Amino acid sequence: MNLPFEWQVGWRYTRAGRSGRRNGFISFISGVSMLGIALGVAALIIVLSVMNGFQKEVRDRMLSVIAHVEVRDASGGALPDWRATAAAAQKDKRVVGAAPFVVAQALVGRGDELRGAIVRGIDPAEEVKVTDLARTQGPLLAQLKPGEWNIVLGIELARLVGARVGDKVTIVAPGGQVTPAGVVPRLKQFTLVGVFEAGHYEYDSGLALIHVDDAARLFRVEGPTGVQLRLADVHSARAAGQELQMSLGPDVFVRDWTRTNANWFDAVQIEKRLMFIILTLIVAVAAFNLVSTLVMTVTDKRADIAILRTLGASPRSIMGIFMVQGAAAGVMGTMAGCLLGLSIAFNVDVIVPAIERALGVAFLPGSIYVISRMPSQPLASDIVPVVVISLVLAFVATIYPSWRASRVNPAEALRYE
Repeated sequence: MNLPFEWQVGWRYTRAGRSGRRNGFISFISGVSMLGIALGVAALIIVLSVMNGFQKEVRDRMLSVIAHVEVRDASGGALPDWRATAAAAQKDKRVVGAAPFVVAQALVGRGDELRGAIVRGIDPAEEVKVTDLARTQGPLLAQLKPGEWNIVLGIELARLVGARVGDKVTIVAPGGQVTPAGVVPRLKQFTLVGVFEAGHYEYDSGLALIHVDDAARLFRVEGPTGVQLRLADVHSARAAGQELQMSLGPDVFVRDWTRTNANWFDAVQIEKRLMFIILTLIVAVAAFNLVSTLVMTVTDKRADIAILRTLGASPRSIMGIFMVQGAAAGVMGTMAGCLLGLSIAFNVDVIVPAIERALGVAFLPGSIYVISRMPSQPLASDIVPVVVISLVLAFVATIYPSWRASRVNPAEALRYE
């Protein structure tokens, strides 16, 4: 198949230029430009993949403890009939599980040590339908039986209050009890039957689990204050929550996990967006190095351009030749960077430990960070924009030098040849 004239000459210029001192220098600069693009694209893919990995790791640990969607009574009291609310919510095909809960803030302590915590009342038999923690810690949560006043604490919360399995733990409920002597705090002792570790510090240090019936009696509500829902697709939580709010009516308040943890969710999105912009600037710098390469090439090829013009080549054809040359360098650099970035991103779990062993260091010490390994999750939604932006920047960088080449005057260029 015969390629157009511009493609043939442009590709020849891309491969040529290795003989002679000046041509060799131009070829070296062109190679450096391609290498810069490749490294910029690879860095962008690797960083975004690692950020996706961290986000997924933290999100999975977070959602192992909390439900995807919560439906609460709008007045803050008990739901009139939580089973009817759960049945109405499960008419949505995205909802695959429902369980009742009571939740309130309280003080949890032992002796003189008191810590603020979220006390959640659950039904262990129903909880397995909505949280991974109940599935993995089923025998532990099965010890939460109505009337026995047992409690399960996050591992960090238990350590902070100095409680061990079998110890008595006191919960100070909000709202005091009015007596002739004044308002007296409402206290209740629970038996610590176990601890859980979700891997998320916020919940490990601030969550206590008791039976839903005990919670209703402790916080003086007539029954469950809400229903937890599990979705088939965690990413559809926001849309599902909005639609459930409309279908269930104004008597309930629906909140999905992205709104429950809005600060974290928004911070991650902003950080990822900023990292994308910063690293894209690196790719832009590398892509615009092609400008200097093409300008030097145009200067070196002035005689060739003049000869082509005298043979009938139009300014548009001359411009096309150098645009092909620059675009070819951009495409090769982008594809090489994409392959390099994906190769590293898919093998971070092997490469990082090897570097740690070679250097004798730990990038994520287990004593400091919850995550002790470097996670990675390459996504097409990140990689495709990176490749497209890199190619567009490389193409834009070729416009000015190519236009300059098309303006070469054959008579002037051949005067001293």
